[in-house]
Amino acid sequence: MTGSPSEAPPPPAGATGRWAELFSARHLATVLVLAGGVALYAMNLYFTAALMPSIVADIGGDRYYAWVATGFLMAAVIASMLVSRVLGSWGASGAYLAGFLVFAAGAAINALSPTMEVLIAGRVVQGFGGGLLAGLGYAVIRTALPDRLWGRAAGLVSAMWGVGTLVGPALGGLFAELDAWPWAYGLLVAVALLLAVPARRALPREVVRSAGRAPVPVVPLVLLTLAASAFSLSSAVPPGPATAVALGAGAVLLAVFLVVEAKGSVSVLPRLTYLRGTSLKWVYLTVAALCAGVMTENFIPLFGQRLGGLPPFAAGLLGAALSVGWVVAQLFSVNLGPRGARRAIRVAPPVLTGGLVAYGLAQADQAGTGLVVAWAVVLLVAGTGIGLAFPHLSVAAMSSTEDPAEGAKAAAALNTTQLIAYAVTSAIAGTLLTLGGASLVDAARLMTLGIAVLTALGVVASLLATRRRA
Repeated sequence: MTGSPSEAPPPPAGATGRWAELFSARHLATVLVLAGGVALYAMNLYFTAALMPSIVADIGGDRYYAWVATGFLMAAVIASMLVSRVLGSWGASGAYLAGFLVFAAGAAINALSPTMEVLIAGRVVQGFGGGLLAGLGYAVIRTALPDRLWGRAAGLVSAMWGVGTLVGPALGGLFAELDAWPWAYGLLVAVALLLAVPARRALPREVVRSAGRAPVPVVPLVLLTLAASAFSLSSAVPPGPATAVALGAGAVLLAVFLVVEAKGSVSVLPRLTYLRGTSLKWVYLTVAALCAGVMTENFIPLFGQRLGGLPPFAAGLLGAALSVGWVVAQLFSVNLGPRGARRAIRVAPPVLTGGLVAYGLAQADQAGTGLVVAWAVVLLVAGTGIGLAFPHLSVAAMSSTEDPAEGAKAAAALNTTQLIAYAVTSAIAGTLLTLGGASLVDAARLMTLGIAVLTALGVVASLLATRRRA
């Protein structure tokens, strides 16, 4: 599950807008575009995860399994950095039209892909369009709707992340069950083009120029892309020295990215992240650790089909188990007070890590019904860990400074942190899967337990993120 971005327009004091007004004929087309764009992006990663076993069986390219997700996510990271510039150049209508058309173009390439290399190229295009749509979902609320509806609209858009990540695996599994994966992407093309029509007609076309647009952090983004590419390459080269070199190169590039981020004048994350005495860096590391665990969902349908003997649709539903745990736990966690929120953040990484370790150790060939049910249960537990913490991490980010403007930037950057963690972890997961060799059981264990090591780093980060400041 991609999670919901933290930046949303706060409802103004005295807001009186109602749901009935939000869904009235006057605003329905706008709401459909805002919510539909985010839902398309949110469902897409896991939609493809449920389709991947069928795609690999049809066109091959299992060595590049993880690249399909990594390419999509890295393109989304880059696009997220460009949302404000696209919006400032083309206006809300033009920006959304571009997002939907690029997304549709990528989905069309996917549907027609004869090889895995072409599919990956389509996913990159699709990820760029999806990254624009995800960012625009919040950025356009202020200009497209009256202020009394901002809070309602932001809540609806946020809900689309949960809807998308729950519907995606099931819908993808259904198309896989029908052995019709190209038609799944054809459906995405049709939906994107249908949404482009009201986007052009209903959203404001005028361009609102900002007084000073922040420059794009080109060098950090290039370094981050190269790091993710190196990690991904390690899964495609023969196991041995070449793998070690690729992994080492990825680690070095990631370290250089952090150094350039900390010392450069332009950065992907807020400058506050790199200042001493703030907890923000630990908040982001906690987020990254939790999001690392989410990447197991990309491979669960594969394990469910080949190790558990599940049909594609059931395997897709199994892939949604972690997201279900996330969503359900989040519904309860949002009601916690400050003390409970601090405890939830600290408990989250151990719960997630424990669930993943249990899932990894429980992998077995020709698993029976009881074992498959146990997989679903421990994945639900793992997702619960994420849901406990996530509603409170944006508050922790905003609380890392007394400057309201900087606090808002810090909270908004949680989404960027998520995307970075997804991209890097997806690439590493592919390498771990390859290192498992011919045995899928060994590969599943190695990949899941390897990701559990990354999530375990969040135990220390969460403690540091929730320290009481003197």
